[in-house]
Amino acid sequence: MGTRLKGKVALVTGGAQGIGRAICEQFIAEGATVGVLDIKGENAESAAQALREKGGQAHAYAGNVAERATFEAAVADLEKTYGRFDILVNNAIWVRYGAIDSITPEILQRMTATGFHSVVWGIQVGSAAMARSGGGSIVNIASAAAFLGSTQGMIYCGVKAGVLGLTRSAATDLGKQKIRVNAVCPGTVLTEGVRININAEMEAKRRARTPMDRLGEVEDIANAATFLASDESTFITGESLLVDGGVTHAFM
Repeated sequence: MGTRLKGKVALVTGGAQGIGRAICEQFIAEGATVGVLDIKGENAESAAQALREKGGQAHAYAGNVAERATFEAAVADLEKTYGRFDILVNNAIWVRYGAIDSITPEILQRMTATGFHSVVWGIQVGSAAMARSGGGSIVNIASAAAFLGSTQGMIYCGVKAGVLGLTRSAATDLGKQKIRVNAVCPGTVLTEGVRININAEMEAKRRARTPMDRLGEVEDIANAATFLASDESTFITGESLLVDGGVTHAFM
């Protein structure tokens, strides 16, 4: 067990699987208490139980991150239980790729609500609790797609670019309260959600375009999130950290 996050209390949205699950595991390994938030309560509880079996303190929360009340309930419970709230990771997202003429009102609404509105509510609710604790760190999971034009990904690229805007502005507003706000921007990581949206041919093309000749692992993103959540990054705020194997900067 490490100590980089010892005594810290964190909430991770979309924490039951994929990148969110890896972040929860890394935070626990570094000494944090973690709230696992997922839209499906059974998934959140299963993940939290697995973390407890590894010796960590973990709590499960169910709710739709598109609703402010979800954050209010989870953050209030953690703050009441532990007397503080230190770290928020806005990771949850729902994604569907498709041609521009295939975008429906339902797809647009769900993607923006889950991937953008949730970050607004998370920052709003989380920062208020952090201010009462004397400061904290908010880590938004954006994407390399925020910097690139992704085929059939107009809404996804737009949502993630918006997350970077939220990150920079919130960092400016919250700095005097000792609250840092940063973003991690992954390249392609083969999570359960990504596999729904890309096939083997697309996977091979993405790997071929990546200078480091591999796609990302969930641990790559968890390591970056842990750094930004920890006191090792106390003078870093408003930053967008690319964890993409160099693909964003490669002209290939």
